[in-house]
Amino acid sequence: MGDAVTDPLYIRLYIDEHVWSKLSAQLREHGFDVVNVYEVNRAGLADEAQWDYAAAEGRAFLTYDKDGGRFVEMAADYFYASKPFYGLIISAQLDRGTLLRRVLNLLNSVTADEMMNVVRFLEDFK
Repeated sequence: MGDAVTDPLYIRLYIDEHVWSKLSAQLREHGFDVVNVYEVNRAGLADEAQWDYAAAEGRAFLTYDKDGGRFVEMAADYFYASKPFYGLIISAQLDRGTLLRRVLNLLNSVTADEMMNVVRFLEDFK
């Protein structure tokens, strides 16, 4: 298996500010390329700015379902404008252990290519 930080097969992830902030560090301990909005000094910016940043950086975007509807709209806008995005992952609010386990399940079973231009629900990665 390649190094998740440099291997283009692995999803690079950007985590929304409402998601557990230490999730990114936990995922990096497993070798994945993950940042959250706080680590890149983007907390408090509009959803559109967060989405555009994730797309520009080649990162899939992880958010909670309370924000998911707005991000689904942005994903659709990108799709219909033929602008690539690197995936949208929507999760219910979960306890930290369950969240970590499900994100790891996703990152270990879906390639970056499979994540391109699609919306996935963390519920599917129990």
